[in-house]
Amino acid sequence: MKEKYGLDVYLEPGEAIALNTGFLVTTVLDTMQNGMPIAIVDTSASCHMPDVLEMPYRPEIVGSGKPNEKSITYRLGGPTCLAGDVIGDYSFEQPLTAGDKLVFTDMAHYTMVKNNTFNGMNLPSIVLNTVNDGPKVIKEFRYDDFKERLS
Repeated sequence: MKEKYGLDVYLEPGEAIALNTGFLVTTVLDTMQNGMPIAIVDTSASCHMPDVLEMPYRPEIVGSGKPNEKSITYRLGGPTCLAGDVIGDYSFEQPLTAGDKLVFTDMAHYTMVKNNTFNGMNLPSIVLNTVNDGPKVIKEFRYDDFKERLS
């Protein structure tokens, strides 16, 4: 195409490069009971991992299991006002408590390019963590990033 029509050609790296890469670390904000144990996290299915709602896609969480596989199953929900901001059902050996960190795996491929700032939700910070240098924050998003997208 480039030679025949004189076009610049850009190839999306896609799944071949990004599959099974990237982590999304979320924090449990609160837990409650409503027909089953519920955990509200600071990550939104709608804003940060839309493939969960669109595909469907169920990212793994380090140390978790499928529903009813481990001692206690939680439905994980996001903090937006959307009734459908549900990440899914995951089981754990121990009860979750506010402040617990959960690590979603395989989050680099579509999560970064499809995320959004619905109702001012911050996007997750982008952090590079290497064996030699440890974690280094590459980009942090703030309210101004949301505001600037609207103008």
